[in-house]
Amino acid sequence: MKIEDFPVEERPYEKFIKYGEKALSVSELLAILLRSGTRELSSIELARNLVLDIDQKEQILKLYDYTYESLIALNGIGPVKAIQILTLLELSRRLSKATYKQTMKWTSPKDVAGYFMEEMRHKKKEQFLVVYLDTKCKCIGYERVSEGSLNASIVHPREVYKGAICKSAYSIIVLHNHPSGEPIPSKEDLQITAKLKDTGDIVGIRLLDHIIIGDGCFISLKEQGYL
Repeated sequence: MKIEDFPVEERPYEKFIKYGEKALSVSELLAILLRSGTRELSSIELARNLVLDIDQKEQILKLYDYTYESLIALNGIGPVKAIQILTLLELSRRLSKATYKQTMKWTSPKDVAGYFMEEMRHKKKEQFLVVYLDTKCKCIGYERVSEGSLNASIVHPREVYKGAICKSAYSIIVLHNHPSGEPIPSKEDLQITAKLKDTGDIVGIRLLDHIIIGDGCFISLKEQGYL
């Protein structure tokens, strides 16, 4: 069924103009982005194939799992549409980070986790990040120091503090994600936290917090009493 065969009030563009963007389903919003369908599928049908059960949050988030290769492998999604979709997803990540950056309080675990949430929550491997802070707890930079397997991240204190020393950081916050989506700290997480704290005490660069990122949730080991 082509878009022009839909009743006027059900066509995405007309519905957008009449009711506004909040009245549209995820598939209808994606259909506007895709602009056109194929001979076999309308743009709405293409969009529904992308997000499956379009009104469920967990299905919407599956958009982040797509790569360029997996998108163009889908019926009706060519290089241009794949790039449009991936561009939208990257913009959403950057908008999320920019929103948090405007009011960032680097001493608040909630704001730090929020700033990195979209960047880390969908990773299939563990990523370990170090945030470098000055004397006023202002961020002076951050970098990824380790990428682990699906269930483990190997982190050495030397790699964590090397960048901190080079940047003359006063203190650091470290973060890593759990691909399982559950941020409950493991025995290894607690061990590396203790190791990093001891190293920080020796070199004079305090470890303020270790934040574990899950799927839309996080745990601060400082708030949990481990620091």
